[in-house]
Amino acid sequence: MTDRPHLQLPPTQATSGTAAPADAISPPPALIPPSPGAAGGETARELAELTARIDLVRRLGLPVGPDPAFDELATRMAVSAGFLYGMVNLFLAEQTFVGLHNPPRDSGHPIVGRTMSRRHGWCPEVVKRRRALPLHNVHASHRFSGNQVVDAVGIHSYFGAPLIHADSGIVLGTVCIIDPEPRPLEDARRLRDIVTATSSQVMDAIGARTSRP
Repeated sequence: MTDRPHLQLPPTQATSGTAAPADAISPPPALIPPSPGAAGGETARELAELTARIDLVRRLGLPVGPDPAFDELATRMAVSAGFLYGMVNLFLAEQTFVGLHNPPRDSGHPIVGRTMSRRHGWCPEVVKRRRALPLHNVHASHRFSGNQVVDAVGIHSYFGAPLIHADSGIVLGTVCIIDPEPRPLEDARRLRDIVTATSSQVMDAIGARTSRP
């Protein structure tokens, strides 16, 4: 997982087949869809959805790197839930955490970077199902207990909700919270409500940005 700079494409950049000038700005890696041969087992439908999502992110002019406003929303979400980690995640060529909350660096817990494979974690399931995924204890379900995030960060609880663009119906990504401690089942609804409320706040923030003249 690595940090990536925020880099916007200029609106006048040529898209024809002519060669770009030497000083042209190239698209950030997050906005370059994988070729079919490098898709890692994804279906044609999943690749078409990814291409449409990346195109929408570019048209909306959304950040593809650290964003202070989304960092703040991720922090408020994690603190409200009492979780160590919170993410606002655009599901691009990689999962890209434009909003991120980590535990303190001296806490002894792993520090999460800004990107992760699209195949890892539980957010791919949220994008696929288009609704919230509450996992108060990931080991309570065999389907969700085997995961690279469990091994790398020692996560035991996950709550995520999709970011759905109302006009197009495209899932832009997710918001989620993760923590190394399982949570009581009776607390699951409250935690689910926190992530779904944050999802609405993120989409409101995106709408406010894109409606500016």
